[in-house]
Amino acid sequence: MSRVGKKPVPVPAGVTASVSGQKVQVKGAKGELSFSAPEEVVLAMDNGSITVTPKGQDNRSRAMWGMSRAQVANLIVGVSKGFEKKLEITGVGYKAAVQGKILKLSLGYSHDIDYEIPAGIAIATPKPTEIIVTGIDKQKVGQIAAEIREYRGPEPYKGKGVKYAGEFIFRKEGKKK
Repeated sequence: MSRVGKKPVPVPAGVTASVSGQKVQVKGAKGELSFSAPEEVVLAMDNGSITVTPKGQDNRSRAMWGMSRAQVANLIVGVSKGFEKKLEITGVGYKAAVQGKILKLSLGYSHDIDYEIPAGIAIATPKPTEIIVTGIDKQKVGQIAAEIREYRGPEPYKGKGVKYAGEFIFRKEGKKK
């Protein structure tokens, strides 16, 4: 039994949700999102909450049950509060700056990296060594943060590179004489 899937997803005030067949449409203060559930689950709207139930008891139905419930919950949080990922840059001369719709990254290469900010995502740099990615779609925010981190991931010897805020970097000892 899915522990996540059992709980109904409450729809808070200020958010309107509609379920039609396998599709959920959610509209809130920050925007509008939708999700198409797989055929293995049934979506229902009752008493101001959305419930997800599996059609069968096979492994795939039970896996889709918890996943679908989590997706619906992420839609509701996204349109009401939004999501945010923080990245930290460590290293001498490593910095980031937003210029219009482009994030300029100086990460120790012979050239600067220009990352075009996609629609629906906002990127801010309060400090040159800090990047904040915000948006209403959790998957998109995480994907953008991962793409930025991928340009220069943290290395284990000096800890230089781009890392998530709060991420622990396992450090290695250098060569000995």
